Amino acid sequence: MGLDRDRFIELVQVVVRNPIRAFLSALGVGWGLFMIIITVGAARGLENGVKADMGDAVANSMFAWTQNTTRPYKGYQRGRWVELDTDDVEWLKENTQHLDLVCPEIQLGGWRGTNNVVRGRESGAFDVHGAIPEYQQVNPFRIVKGRFLNQGDLDFERKVCVIGTRVAEILFEADENPIGETLEIQGVIFRVVGISKPRGNDEDAENDAESLYIPYTTFGKAFNTGDRVGWLSMLIKDGVDADEAQEATKQLIKARLSIHPDDARAIGSWSMAEEFQKAELLFSAMRLVSLLFGSLALLAGVIGITNIMLISIKERTKELGIRRSLGATPIRILQQIIGETLFLTLLAGLCGLVLGVGLLEAVDGYLEGGGDAGVFRHPEIDFGTVLTVLCILLGMSIFAGILPALRALAMKPVEALRAEG
Repeated sequence: MGLDRDRFIELVQVVVRNPIRAFLSALGVGWGLFMIIITVGAARGLENGVKADMGDAVANSMFAWTQNTTRPYKGYQRGRWVELDTDDVEWLKENTQHLDLVCPEIQLGGWRGTNNVVRGRESGAFDVHGAIPEYQQVNPFRIVKGRFLNQGDLDFERKVCVIGTRVAEILFEADENPIGETLEIQGVIFRVVGISKPRGNDEDAENDAESLYIPYTTFGKAFNTGDRVGWLSMLIKDGVDADEAQEATKQLIKARLSIHPDDARAIGSWSMAEEFQKAELLFSAMRLVSLLFGSLALLAGVIGITNIMLISIKERTKELGIRRSLGATPIRILQQIIGETLFLTLLAGLCGLVLGVGLLEAVDGYLEGGGDAGVFRHPEIDFGTVLTVLCILLGMSIFAGILPALRALAMKPVEALRAEG
C-alpha cells in the first residue's frame, strides 16, 4: 500500500508542480471528449426526434398508384391514363412473391382530397378513405374508442365509419360520445363505430387525425366509384429488399395493365422501408462524423499533453538521473512517465465526459419539461459509445506517454546528474 500511495503522490505532483500548465494542457483533452459526447448525443437526439415523428410507421410498408403512360405499347398510345380495380388487386395477390399484404384504398377527391362532412350544425372538410380491415396493419393508428372496420362491414356494405380524433373534436361536443352517432358524408348517412388516433407527430399524423375510414365496398356504391382502386397499400415480406420489391411489383402491374416495361412514369411507388434505410444510413454517417471530429479534437489535446510532458522531462533531468543512479530500472521509469501521462489525460477526459453527459441530461430535462426543439428529442449517448470513447482516450494516453518516456530512458544517469536544476 505504501508503494501505491507513493506512486499516487507522484502522479498528483504532476498537477501540483505547475497547475496552470497542467490545466491548459488538460483543457484540450477535456474539450475534445466534451465535444465527442455533445456531438454524438446531439446526433442521437435528432435521430430520436425523426423516428418519433415517423411514429410507429411499419418499416416494410409500400405504396403504389397509377398515372398516365409515357410510351406507346400493344396498340395503346402514349398519354393513356391507367387505373386499377379490385380484380387487378386479386391478381396481384396471387402472382406476387415479394408481398405479404395488398390493400386497395381509395379517397374522395383523390390524394388528400377534401369533402364536406356534416353533423347537425357542425361541418368540416376531411379526407374520406375507402379501406379494408387489414389496412390497419399498414397504418397502425390506435383505436381510442370503439373499433376499426371488420370483414362484416365489408361483406354487408355497412354504412359505418371510423373517425380521427380531430374530426371528433370538430363535429362533437367535448362531453359527447361519438360512438353510435350518425353523420353525413357527401349527403350519405354513416354511423360512427370507432375513433382513431395517429401514433406519430408529423404532417401525415395530423392528416390521419382529420380523416374518416369507411368500408371499401360501401365507398364504391355510395360514391359511384365501383371497383376502382385509388392506390395500393402493401407490406413487403421479411427479408426482401425494398428496391427489389418495388420494381417487381411495378413490373407485375405494368404487365397486368399492358404498360411498356420501361415506362418509368406510369406506375408511381413509395416505400417506407427505403425511407427507413436512408434515414438509418444518414444517422450512422452523422454518428461516425461526430465521433471522427471529436476524436480529432481529442487527439489535438493529447498532443498538447505530450509536449507538456516532454518539457516536464527536460525540467526534471536531474531528478530522473538521481532515480537511475539509485537503482530505478528502465521499466520503472517507463511506468512512471506513462503513468503520469495517463493520470493527467484520463483526469481531463473524465471531466469532459461528466460535463458532456451533464449537459445532455440538462437539455433532455428541459425538453421533457415541455421545451420545444422541433424534431430534436431526448439527446443521449449509449454505454457502448462511452466505452469506445474511453478506450480511444486510453490508447491515445498511452501513445502520448511513450515519446516522453523514451526521451527519459535515453538519458544517461551521469549526464543527467550533471544537468542544472
